[in-house]
Amino acid sequence: MNLEEDLKVIAEQERLLRFATFTTDMAWQIGSALRAAALARDASMTFEISLAGRTLFHTATGERAGAGQADWVRRKRNTVLRFGRSTYAMGLELEMAGLTIEARHGLTLADYAMHGGGVPLIMLGAGCIGAVIGSGLPQRDDHAMVVAAMAQVMGADVPKLHVIS
Repeated sequence: MNLEEDLKVIAEQERLLRFATFTTDMAWQIGSALRAAALARDASMTFEISLAGRTLFHTATGERAGAGQADWVRRKRNTVLRFGRSTYAMGLELEMAGLTIEARHGLTLADYAMHGGGVPLIMLGAGCIGAVIGSGLPQRDDHAMVVAAMAQVMGADVPKLHVIS
């Protein structure tokens, strides 16, 4: 895995996943796609979609989806809303720089997570208006699942991260 290549792919995903409009029905469609993907994998996961401080969708799948995942969701949401960027991209950039969130931004791991699975809801002309969060799989898979669900609902063709063998 090349961190720079992944960052380029994520930047392109974020560029393409911009909404002209975003509705509660779209949140339901994205959330339902995420839930279906988790069930198809028999994965215990937690998902949340928030918009302007409101939770529009929240669900957990599987018996192992517990309070720990809910906290990961909260911390990933905080990161997306603070920076308007994918949590996976934020984590990769810190890894490349050899820094922590504390050292770079003065933020604590108790409130911010730099692991994949948090993707900004970006509105054309307005910027980051919310977040789509998934937690429960390895971070790269969390990120890929969220991006795939957003792209599916938008009807967008977005690049995918290279498969790690």
